[in-house]
Amino acid sequence: MDRIRIVGGQRLNGVIPISGAKNATLPLMIASLLTADTLVLENVPRLADVRLLQHILGNHGVDVMIAGKRPGEPDNAGQTLHISAKTIVDTTAPYDLVSRMRASFWVIAPLVARMGEARVSMPGGCAIGTRPVDLLIMALEALGAEIEIDGGYVVARARKGLRGGEVKFPKVTVSGTHVAVMAAALANGTTVIDNAACEPEIGDVADCLNKMGAKISGAGTPRIVIEGVAKLNGARHAVLPDRIETGTYAMAVAMTGGDVLLQNTRPELLQAGLDVLVKAGVGIVPTNEGIRVSRNGSALQPVEVTTEPFPGFPTDLQAQLMALMTRAKGTSHITETIFENRFMHVQELARLGARIHLDGERATIEGVEKLKGAPVMATDLRASVSLVIAALAAEGETMVNRVYHLDRGFERLEAKLGACGAVIERISG
Repeated sequence: MDRIRIVGGQRLNGVIPISGAKNATLPLMIASLLTADTLVLENVPRLADVRLLQHILGNHGVDVMIAGKRPGEPDNAGQTLHISAKTIVDTTAPYDLVSRMRASFWVIAPLVARMGEARVSMPGGCAIGTRPVDLLIMALEALGAEIEIDGGYVVARARKGLRGGEVKFPKVTVSGTHVAVMAAALANGTTVIDNAACEPEIGDVADCLNKMGAKISGAGTPRIVIEGVAKLNGARHAVLPDRIETGTYAMAVAMTGGDVLLQNTRPELLQAGLDVLVKAGVGIVPTNEGIRVSRNGSALQPVEVTTEPFPGFPTDLQAQLMALMTRAKGTSHITETIFENRFMHVQELARLGARIHLDGERATIEGVEKLKGAPVMATDLRASVSLVIAALAAEGETMVNRVYHLDRGFERLEAKLGACGAVIERISG
């Protein structure tokens, strides 16, 4: 099993290209099930989760072709996928596939919308809480789907097709919004989604669906209106930049000091995260090429942050910020309101010398003079990269184990950090 070895203490200087957003890529790939035509996705990151979803879609009869590089294309350019769901051969998504990636449960929406039926395994628990699918089921029922639970599978039927309706989410849900938008695109009539998630990835999926012939307005606001259409066509769409990768590398620069251009990204995708870094004493300058992040040796200031749905501070940057605040001059507080069990990185950060006290959903971080390298173990995707951030500033060597979590969400992490001066290497086996 691969490990990552890091020797801390090096400032980061240079350019880090930001990849396409994983959290948009996965629902965009799933949306290909809505049409018999080919969907072309550009700027797709090379991630383990993308490869796994290709396999899952293949189970339904979807053909995925990865286009070769074009002349003059830079090494860091995202890949281009040609996805064709011309013939869906199976409307069942089995447990052994769904259990490996929760987002694959979302195939239930395009399958029941286009084929009139779907049988998808319940995804089960995961490292950061149960994340139940009840709101997703509620959304499908609001659009006329008949739902039953049979032997651990959710069976959805709409023999005469889905129909437009009102979907009122009792709380903001990204997965529920994705499912409702995809299902409503082919429903008969108009659908109104209230209390919809406003994340940029929702807007990106809606933009792609509109290119495919859907009629969606209001994506990116709490109220989305979808006028259903009889069929969708193929389209070409470039995935938006990954705001979580952007924030992660911004915090890595803040942790080590230095000056790095985060290329091909946009500040409006994570303004709340950037605002927190400015409060901590980090230089943030938007440019025509991306975002310039710098810290010239000045002390990090403590912050108080609560995770919130977009446009608030994202839960997917909570672990990274906690790592950063271990070196602040004072005491910081982070309150996690989105997912339970999302402080699993705390005990591993403590192995590096961090002082963190937990009280329910609130973490108190006392900044320390120095961190010291040690062997640590990744517990989930965001937790694992927080250990990398801490290790970049720790004295001596840190060995991060179980890095397959990193490969799920960060493309060429060692290469990107190494190009800016980090002493970091992957050790295979």
